[in-house]
Amino acid sequence: MGSEKSGFFGEFGGRYSPEVLMPAILELEEVYFKVRSKKRFQKKWEQLQRDYIGRPSRLTYAARLSDEWGAQIYLKREDLNHTGAHKINNAIGQALLALEMGKERIIAETGAGQHGVATATAAAHFGLKCTVYMGSEDVRRQKLNCYRMKLLGAEVIPVTSGTSTLKDATNEAMRDWARNVRNTHYIIGSAIGPHPFPIIVADFQSVIGKESRKQMKKGPGLPHAVIACVGGGSNAIGIFHGFLKDDVDLYGVEAGGRSDDPGENSASITFGEVGYFHGTKSLFIQKEGGQIQGVHSVSAGLDYPGVGPEHAYLAKTGRVKYVRVRDDRALECFQEVSRLEGIIPALESAHALAFARELARDAGKKARILVNLSGRGDKDVAEAASILGME
Repeated sequence: MGSEKSGFFGEFGGRYSPEVLMPAILELEEVYFKVRSKKRFQKKWEQLQRDYIGRPSRLTYAARLSDEWGAQIYLKREDLNHTGAHKINNAIGQALLALEMGKERIIAETGAGQHGVATATAAAHFGLKCTVYMGSEDVRRQKLNCYRMKLLGAEVIPVTSGTSTLKDATNEAMRDWARNVRNTHYIIGSAIGPHPFPIIVADFQSVIGKESRKQMKKGPGLPHAVIACVGGGSNAIGIFHGFLKDDVDLYGVEAGGRSDDPGENSASITFGEVGYFHGTKSLFIQKEGGQIQGVHSVSAGLDYPGVGPEHAYLAKTGRVKYVRVRDDRALECFQEVSRLEGIIPALESAHALAFARELARDAGKKARILVNLSGRGDKDVAEAASILGME
């Protein structure tokens, strides 16, 4: 796996950042690896998980989905966390690091808005200033989360450059950090970016996998398959870390978008090539000449042209199988899970659920399939209704 010294996962990872950011990145690396094993830090982190985030999140047996799909379906309920998604795990953890470094301001990028909401929530809880960058297209389709961030006291800056989505919000957040490294910490929301960010995010999100393994082993038994959606890859890397050493099939589900044509999807492992972007070496969807290709997904949180370096490594080694699900299948499952289980999943999570339905039909009734329900779909209801032509 990854080397904490170099930040590489096989050939992927590393640190490829502007010189102006290196002092802040090196400071973060030094502080994190110094405090993460300290009892004081762990005690505070565990207390916040329990009393503020609401962990452990529940494991739900989806009885009606199981009957309909033909296998035993279990849901890891990250949608029940405070703020409604897995993003709060990392946001609270990194806010603690910001305090350790004496930073008084935090910034973030966001696509679907859940990481922005989580970061704004952490800032409000700890009394930190907060700025969130969000593509103007995502502001349009995620108005609820945009207002939630403002309500929590964050400044939300719409980004109109490029495709006005997550990639462009990340670019602007990086520029802000470069200008304000002395008093600002950048809470990257996914398992991307320069070392040590992919390791930090995976560490804070690995609580999902640790809990899931314990809950499954105590109850029905270890799953035969674990499924999670993959954009940059934070929720997936979090749950996968609990099962990497087990004889369990792991599936990462990418956004297949509208088609396999360039610009019509954001399946970075399927269609990406090795490249350097946002401070790391990984797989990115590129045009000829190495320019980053515009991408698409019905889900704002999966609308990113690359994937975290650990996922690229897991794909290359074959430990995780990466598949893709189109927009229409995700929307169909968004409705089906809502109707059958009374649980409205995020459109991101609906991609994982759609593949779980496909896998279940071939796996048999005794197969145990665990799906990471990474977030709730309140944020997506208006956009889905518009796409589906519902009043």
